[in-house]
Amino acid sequence: MTVHHCCMFYSQNQPISPGLALAMENAQKLSEGDLNNVEFISGPDDATKRKVILEKAYEECERITGIFAKTFYLGTKFMADDARKAVWAIYVWCRRTDDIVDGPRAMVRGKRSMQKDLDGWTQRLEGIFEGKGLDALDLALVDAKQRYPTLSIRPFKDMIGGMLLDVPGAGKQRYATFSELEEYCYRVAGTVGLMTLPVLGTAKGITEEQAKEPALSLGIALQLTNILRDVGEDAVRGRIYLPQEDLQRFGVPEDHIMNGILDDNYRKLMAFQIARARYYYAKAAKGVPMLAPESRLPVQASLDMYGRILTAIEENGYDNFRKRAYVSKTQKLLTLPLSWWRSVTPPPLDDLAAAEQALCGGDGSFQFRLTRFDLMPESN
Repeated sequence: MTVHHCCMFYSQNQPISPGLALAMENAQKLSEGDLNNVEFISGPDDATKRKVILEKAYEECERITGIFAKTFYLGTKFMADDARKAVWAIYVWCRRTDDIVDGPRAMVRGKRSMQKDLDGWTQRLEGIFEGKGLDALDLALVDAKQRYPTLSIRPFKDMIGGMLLDVPGAGKQRYATFSELEEYCYRVAGTVGLMTLPVLGTAKGITEEQAKEPALSLGIALQLTNILRDVGEDAVRGRIYLPQEDLQRFGVPEDHIMNGILDDNYRKLMAFQIARARYYYAKAAKGVPMLAPESRLPVQASLDMYGRILTAIEENGYDNFRKRAYVSKTQKLLTLPLSWWRSVTPPPLDDLAAAEQALCGGDGSFQFRLTRFDLMPESN
């Protein structure tokens, strides 16, 4: 599948396009002679210079986001100007992080060399959080951090720590349990919920800590959706993200997935996986009223648009080997009125109960839990 970070962000199966390469080149040109270890200072000339660079940097961030994250980008158009710029900067940082392990150079480098690059990227991240940047795109994230002081470095570092999981020949090819897969989903997608939460803001009387569990749930829901959409593509790459315990439970041998065999057992497996993802969506939906009013529609719209991929898989007869689960732009736009209504109307209290019923068949075997990896000691 290659990673699909950022909740809703982008399809990483795409190579670096001429558009992205040009954007990176433009940002580097903007930074020449200006941004090596730069810090914001109060001098009028420096302030003017940085304002011009920031405007261009945010233009590049918007362009990159628009190219690689169309659904997500559409959602950001409903945000306030400062918020959407900050979220674009976060997205671009995630995109560049992924390119370290998923770009053309990554295919010819070993794990040790890649780890060295990731270590360097971590040091660069620490510089950004100290107010320093090495190019214009870094400076956009510096600006976002200064505008939103509660932005924490921890989820950024946790995402970097998960990068090697998808490196060809060095990453993780199988996941024995859902617990293992949950940590993967946290590192490549749940972290994005934590990155963007300070930008989205919370409702009056709600703390960021209270809103974190729904944000993490949305990240897991989105990543599970990517995994289910891309089962066939991942099999071609020799990877199976579906937990081995679930394959055994539903009687689906690995070779059936590797060979694209669609039978009743596989359909039942897919139905279970979709029900699990929808449970996380339902948990995430409970968090929409916790957000600042101006942030509810973009999050609800992204949730609804991405959730339709699960419906597309069902409509394809659970055939994610030969059919791509796709949601057209028209379908996305048609979801907006419903998303608006949901964003101003608290979700029904029985949504989670219904999702759990669909997942466990009423036998009580499934218990929702969300592991707070962000509260665990950082891994080295």
